[in-house]
Amino acid sequence: MFNIKNKITKDKKISKILKKEKIRQENQVTLIASENYVSNAVLSAQGSIFTNKYAEGKIKNRYYAGCKYVDKIEKIAIERAKRLFCVKYVNVQPHSGTQANFAAYSSVLKYGDTILGMDLSHGGHLTHGSDVNFSGKLYNFIHYKTNKKGEIDYSNIRKLAKKHKPKMIVGGFSSYSGDCNWKKMRKISNEINAFLLVDISHIAGLIIAGLYNNPIPYAHIITSTTHKTLSGPRGGIILSNHDDKNLFKKIDSSVFPGCQGGPLVHVMLAKAIAFKEAYGQKFKNYQIQVIKNVKAMIKIFKKENFKIVSNGSKNHLFLLDLRKNNVTGKEIEERLYRANIVVNKNNIPDDDKKPSITSGIRIGTPAITRRGFLERESQKIAKWIIQIIKEKDNLNTILNIKNKVYKMCKLFPIYKNK
Repeated sequence: MFNIKNKITKDKKISKILKKEKIRQENQVTLIASENYVSNAVLSAQGSIFTNKYAEGKIKNRYYAGCKYVDKIEKIAIERAKRLFCVKYVNVQPHSGTQANFAAYSSVLKYGDTILGMDLSHGGHLTHGSDVNFSGKLYNFIHYKTNKKGEIDYSNIRKLAKKHKPKMIVGGFSSYSGDCNWKKMRKISNEINAFLLVDISHIAGLIIAGLYNNPIPYAHIITSTTHKTLSGPRGGIILSNHDDKNLFKKIDSSVFPGCQGGPLVHVMLAKAIAFKEAYGQKFKNYQIQVIKNVKAMIKIFKKENFKIVSNGSKNHLFLLDLRKNNVTGKEIEERLYRANIVVNKNNIPDDDKKPSITSGIRIGTPAITRRGFLERESQKIAKWIIQIIKEKDNLNTILNIKNKVYKMCKLFPIYKNK
């Protein structure tokens, strides 16, 4: 069990910071869509003695001795992930979602190959071809965008695919709240003989629960993080249900030795625990509530005539377009943080402001739902956000709401009696 009193007791400087971070998390409402809280079991796993072990290579084929129990842990993690996602192939070694995407690209593509992915400001991810990221520097990315309704335009994807003949089409997102039609995307990729990769980092938990369209029957390769809606440790995984076992070998080689050395064995252990925690009705009920809380918040924002990108949400997040409120995403992020409400500034489609400023904020409900917030609490938070946006930089309003946030958080502790 995670107990802060037993951690790093001799290093007073570090212990002090650790305690302050625990207090921050307990006393603030986290609405960052890519953040969540792990269980005590996952916390303990990441602090286990497996952190001491180097294990370059694959099961029964390591470059170091002493991996007998590492093999058992990795095998369990793989078997549980296969069962959870109903797939033939899993690699649990990637250190992060970024590493998973890097390995997936390099397993079937050459540097300089053309890839078609979602534009970052329209909901994509840095690793889907941003020019400041390895993906945009190593590959020739062409980007598709959402239409005026904030929806993916598949006819435009087909048009771009026919014109540029990419070797891969990338689906998935980091700030898109609409549906994705994976069947249409696979059909387009088949028309040009391209691979379809779908990054489900944000929606993995929803997919497991059967609450979001499942790309696994259509994608050649699926990548994901193991945190976010999956509620596990910070790490990455690669999945596939393809019939070509040579593809599995290429991915394995692309992970190691292709793009990283030894896996983080303690994190693989934590992944195995998180996969088991995702089995069953309790996890599904959690995901159902995540969506209920999103819809409850959106209802309040719409009632007050706020603009929601895509006009709603089919998943765990949504974007507020703040342009008509004459404030920037950065300004509201900072103002809300002073009231102990944590969001992230986010570009909106065709934003004229740079990523460090933005015209919007992204709001997600996985973390607040994890600590037990229901629709009632979610709507209260939405009303507080609206009040802070409308009342400009009013110190009294911010302090008043901060006090209300503090009282609410005390009712829903993240880690009880720890």
